[in-house]
Order: sequence, then C-alpha cells, then structure tokens
Amino acid sequence: MESKTDYHSRRDAKVQVDNLTKKYGDLLVLDDISFDIYKGELLCIVGPTGCGKTTFLNCLSRFIPMTRGDILVDGASADPQRHDMAFVFQEISTIPWLSVEDNIRFGLKIKKLPADEIEKRVESILALVGLQAVRKFMPKQLSSSMEQRVVIARNFALQPDLLLMDEPYGQLDIKLRYYLEDELIRIWKKLQSTVLFITHNIEEAVYMAERILVLSQKPAKIKEEIIVDLPRPRQFDDPAFVEIREHVTESIKWW
Repeated sequence: MESKTDYHSRRDAKVQVDNLTKKYGDLLVLDDISFDIYKGELLCIVGPTGCGKTTFLNCLSRFIPMTRGDILVDGASADPQRHDMAFVFQEISTIPWLSVEDNIRFGLKIKKLPADEIEKRVESILALVGLQAVRKFMPKQLSSSMEQRVVIARNFALQPDLLLMDEPYGQLDIKLRYYLEDELIRIWKKLQSTVLFITHNIEEAVYMAERILVLSQKPAKIKEEIIVDLPRPRQFDDPAFVEIREHVTESIKWW
C-alpha cells in the first residue's frame, strides 16, 4: 500500500486551500481548513450530513464569499472567469429545450471557442460517453441516467481545470449509480482531468477515489486523509475494500 508521504511527493498541486474559514453570522461552518487537490486526481470528500461539504464547493466556485483564507488554482485565486471550472450537481441540469448535442455545445459556445473546435469536442465526447445514437434527442426523451450522462459529457467537453461534483448520483437508484460511477472513472482516466467529488455515500467514495478527505461535524475541519490504493476495477467484496469502507464509516461516526 502506498504511504501518504509517497502519494504527496509524486503529485503537483492543482488547487491549494489555505486556511479557509466560512461563517454565516455567528455560525462557524468551515474552520481554518487547509489541503491540496492534485493535478489529475479524483478526490472524494465525505462527512456528516450538514458538515459544510457543499459550502466548501460554493466557496471554491465563488458562489459565496469566504470569511477568511483563500483558494488557489494553479497558484492564483480561484476565479470562474479565469479558470476552466465545471459543475455537476445532484439535480439533473440538462437544458430542456436543447437536444443532447446542443446541450454539449452550450458551454463551448459560451466560451466562444472556434466553430471547428466546438464540433471536434462535441463529436469526441459523444463517442466517449456513447451518446451518438441519441444526439438529436431532447432531454425529456431520455432516462435519468442518460440525462446525467449528458450533463457529465457537457462538462467534460469544456476540458475544465477542475470538475466539481456535488452528490451528482444521490437521486438515482443503485444500479444506475454504479453505471455512472464507472462512466466517470473511464472518462476521468481518458482525459486526465482533476475531479473533486462530494458524496455522503461512503461505498461510492471508496469505489471511486484515489484519496478521501473526511470532514468533521461543523465547525468542519479535515479530520482524516485516507489514500485508497486499490486496483481498478474495484470489488465491493474485496477484504481491502471492506476494511477501508469500515474505517471511513467509523471516522465519520466518531466525529
């Protein structure tokens, strides 16, 4: 098993979270949090319900202001207008009046990429996620799992510096969730993107992540870092998998 020292030593930071603190009035939600997210990493953050996982994502994306501290992307303060960030949320966010392929084109047009580059990316991502056969379909013609694949495709087409995912599979049944987890892992490995995945599902985190950060109950701090050094595809009945899952469960339980 790879040690934490070895894991950190072979990685370059993509995102640096420095002394992040967030308060709402007198309510302290995030308490002086510092950690790095590495280039090309698939990092999962877990923690008790209401501990501040989504608040952290909102600070990183600048949807809400930080009280103290900073978040750097490639050495500069995170700025959605400067850095290519993309977001996938729990609620399916396809644009209902656009076809599958036009949903994927949407963000590329917003970024004003050249027309030939837009079409190149659309064709590439349609092939990558297996959506060519439904490219002309409207979202209402798709299943929930297919819609979420469109959302993932739309965001990966942007080739973001950082893909932020906030419990994107929480409302799907277990079979669909497993399928989309595998889809995400496949695309992440192919495109070598940096992915930050927020989840309350411990088994999901162990199945997907290279590294897991466990947040404490609020005011949230980083309680523990766990390197998930397991081969892929991972097996839920693998004793090593079960051991890590139980360890994360106990870590969250005894905050």
